[in-house]
Amino acid sequence: MGRDETEMYITVPTFFKCPISLDVMRSPVSLSTGVTYDRPSIQRWLDGGNNTCPATMQILKSKDLVPNLTLQRLIKAWSDSVGSPTAASSPDPASARGIPTVEEVNDSLMRLSQEKDDEIRLEILTRIVRFVKDSEANREFLSGKEDLVPMLVDIVSAATTAKIKLAFIAIKVLDTIIKKGNEGDRERLSKLMLLTNGGDCLTAILLAIQRGDLESKIEAVSVLEVIASYDAKSKTMIAEREGILTELIKSISTESDPNLIEASLSFLITISKSKRVRSKLIAAKTITRIKDILLTEETTSVAVTEKCLKLLEILSSKREGRSEICEGGCVEGVVKKLLKVSTTATEHAVTILWCLCHVFKEDKTVEETVERSNGVTKLLVVIQSNCSPMVRQMAKDLIKVLKVKSSASALAAYQTKTTHIMPF
Repeated sequence: MGRDETEMYITVPTFFKCPISLDVMRSPVSLSTGVTYDRPSIQRWLDGGNNTCPATMQILKSKDLVPNLTLQRLIKAWSDSVGSPTAASSPDPASARGIPTVEEVNDSLMRLSQEKDDEIRLEILTRIVRFVKDSEANREFLSGKEDLVPMLVDIVSAATTAKIKLAFIAIKVLDTIIKKGNEGDRERLSKLMLLTNGGDCLTAILLAIQRGDLESKIEAVSVLEVIASYDAKSKTMIAEREGILTELIKSISTESDPNLIEASLSFLITISKSKRVRSKLIAAKTITRIKDILLTEETTSVAVTEKCLKLLEILSSKREGRSEICEGGCVEGVVKKLLKVSTTATEHAVTILWCLCHVFKEDKTVEETVERSNGVTKLLVVIQSNCSPMVRQMAKDLIKVLKVKSSASALAAYQTKTTHIMPF
């Protein structure tokens, strides 16, 4: 025999292989879609500007890489049992990938609190970003550091044009760790940013939205949403800060990145719980922006469509909002999304139409648009769907209104016709 009997070909379990490289994974990480890849392979894919899952081609809601520790242990156990030299006996150590250890991060935090040189502070924050982006455990570790958030807020509030890069990195860390925090942490962040040097913090966040790269923009909007979620005063204060609403409404465009659109819509939904802010959003022509997205022929992510319709539903609670919706094709866009996106999107769409046609009945052309856009047929399907009982009842109410309208139109047409018939 040409080779030792112990040197046999090894059959590698399929799910141990990276879908991209097809090699046994050394550092398995999972995307938001649930698919697991080897870290270097998926990182190269994401660094190339892609925002989809390579295996499913779904648009990623998040680009976070979550270590798949269970699979990592299985691969190690399998590797040990078969004695495979090609399989990883252990994942790449964090230090080999430039990820600082917990001890090094503790030391970095101590230095950050004392250091005055901006270049050194920038280097320290960059190391902390690598640490916090590496794993869920790292994010939980940093979120438990009580002094870190005040320290980062001080950096953001002290930002000037010369120090703006430092502020961008601080915002990045804040965005990452605050997601792991509890309600009390978010409340504390809001108070720190708005009730102390709030104006300066908002200036830095606005600059990140205006001048930062795509990732910085999304992170800034995410932090802004956390700040705004505290109370009505926070929402109003942010909405009245010159430039913020303008920039975020501008980002709701068919030309913008879907992740930025989603983040901006999520923020606007949060602050629109204030009646005063709703009026501002309507006056700023937010509804026109939403209409353009609903009517676009290009594929829009489910999350973006759902949030567009949710914000539209909120704005329809005000008379000026309903007037805007009734003009320029917005109703057509709402009907278009019925039953075509998700149950959530359909429920928002039905609620908007119910508000316009059944509750307020301010513009009869809306009913004509719904009929012309095949809305009646879609509403009949909604009644038989898995939508909530309340939404199915709304669909029934709408059909009654539309049938009455159709009957009245037919009667009027008949009467008009008979008045022109000459008697014998």
